[in-house]
Amino acid sequence: MTSTSEASTGVFAALKATPTPVRYLLGGVLINQLGAFVQTFLMLYLTYKHVSVASAGLCLVAYSIGSIFGTIFGGELTHRFGPRVTITLAMGASAPLVASIPWVSATGALWLLLAVVGLAGLVTQAYRPAAAVLLSDLMPERFQVMAFSMMRIALNIGAGLAPLIAAGLILVDWNLLFWLDGATALIYSALAFVLLPKMAGKGEADEDDAAPAEVVDRGSAYALMVRDRRFLFYLAAVLLGTITYAQSTTALPLEIVADNYPTSLYSIVLTISSVILITCELKITSYIVKIPTHVAGFLGHFVNAMGFAVYALAPKSTVFVIIGSVLVVSGLMIAGPSMFAHPAKFPSAVKARYIGTMQAVVGLASAIGPMFGVFVWTALGSGFWLLCAGLTIVAGLLATAGLNRPSEAKPAAEPDVDPSSDTDAEVEVVGGKA
Repeated sequence: MTSTSEASTGVFAALKATPTPVRYLLGGVLINQLGAFVQTFLMLYLTYKHVSVASAGLCLVAYSIGSIFGTIFGGELTHRFGPRVTITLAMGASAPLVASIPWVSATGALWLLLAVVGLAGLVTQAYRPAAAVLLSDLMPERFQVMAFSMMRIALNIGAGLAPLIAAGLILVDWNLLFWLDGATALIYSALAFVLLPKMAGKGEADEDDAAPAEVVDRGSAYALMVRDRRFLFYLAAVLLGTITYAQSTTALPLEIVADNYPTSLYSIVLTISSVILITCELKITSYIVKIPTHVAGFLGHFVNAMGFAVYALAPKSTVFVIIGSVLVVSGLMIAGPSMFAHPAKFPSAVKARYIGTMQAVVGLASAIGPMFGVFVWTALGSGFWLLCAGLTIVAGLLATAGLNRPSEAKPAAEPDVDPSSDTDAEVEVVGGKA
């Protein structure tokens, strides 16, 4: 018989407890992701339009750099003006920039195209810290990790359906990719302005009326972050874990081709992974939240590492490719929600900036991952997967160190964010258990 406490952390309990504004937020994330074509199709589009491969590659780099700084920029905007204003402005600015890419590319002015694409990356990703802050502020505390799992599912559904939508649009007109991308961003901006609650940013608060812990200037917040050893361990885990996970879409296709398997095998792997993520993550998260966060973090990375080790056997049979992909996606479901939700556990005075920094690290790792995969896999072949397994174990150990918070820590509602305080004391205050 299921106890009341067990039932209260289940999937249906979490869905029932989800406030209406959070439902609107997740719906907006899904709509926006359905039209997120720039990063995926920019290279193909530009080369189709007779832009040189080198120039197209530069444009993709510009977008990636913009994305990295965009999350930090979004964290600052969220801190100063609040989540609703940030999402509305970011998506409102993204719409015309993305929609103008076909026109700008037709001018032949590479410098202008680089500027537009870089700015598009900057503003398009700026909404993410705001969405995470709003999610953490509105969702009941016991469902915080479940809420971030819901957001990941919304992103994955959009990411899974977007290529299918793109395939149909390309048959009509390549330009429709960017026009629809701009339209979905504009819809998200409008929905955010109309439906999301107005929550003042810390920059709007009257410092005379605010508690001392709620007034932290930008320099102090980042200085605090740099001195927080556990958070740095966590960021290192995010960096390594994201780089290795990216090999499922970078080095794995190379492995499949090198082993003379049909390219349809890669499509099968992607489909299996997407179906497992979308259908199973919430249920798995309902169990994971019952164990310590640092244990979930290490366990997920360990299962990931097992998947990469199995990929090393790929030349022997396609079965190992499928088993490896199931293990990799299972590890992601175990560790991902807790890792994703962690920065949102920090006090509101620094939360947006911590979230923005974490997401900037994800963007950096996503940019490094493909280069790492191509060059190192070319040198090592199937042995590359054993290296990935080892790096993932290291990421798991770093995650354990970063997520493990002393049980005697004070509640997060009573933080001491004095930048002159001792590093360990600060970490104990803001961490808490998940």
